[in-house]
Amino acid sequence: MSPSRSQPRIAFASLTPNNLGTVRKLNSVLFPIKYSEKFYADILKPEIEEFCKLVYYNDIPVGTFCCRLEQDGERTKLYVMTMGVLAPYRSRGVGSKCLEHIIRAASTDTALKINVIYLHVQVSNPAAKGFYERHGFKEIDVYKNYYKKLVPHDAWVLEREVVPEKSE
Repeated sequence: MSPSRSQPRIAFASLTPNNLGTVRKLNSVLFPIKYSEKFYADILKPEIEEFCKLVYYNDIPVGTFCCRLEQDGERTKLYVMTMGVLAPYRSRGVGSKCLEHIIRAASTDTALKINVIYLHVQVSNPAAKGFYERHGFKEIDVYKNYYKKLVPHDAWVLEREVVPEKSE
């Protein structure tokens, strides 16, 4: 295979104080929301290292995803707070690789015992909803007035059960 036709390399980097500026910049471009200092402090916590990453496409930072853990009685839920890829790098499999990483990390983490992954998608974004549905997520609800500063205000709630992978 000639070098010009080689597969693009999609890689993930753990978040650190040193690359947090890149995450901030990507978030400012990708999302219509300004995230709080608490958000940026929380995504550096070691227990969620596998669920918060900077995404590289051929060594160029092109996206990010950040999740948080939530307890719901006996169940542990993983909430996808943000997941975005810069427009020129969309439809190249980057988002799918991100979501596959999150799902695999959730299903192989024996300590956290994650039961469900869930997220919100603005009702004006059927393409994003379809993307998640292709990855096994199902619409379970419509959250009225979820987005306070965005129009439309409503969001679909999508979730996917986590099936623990058996280690050999």
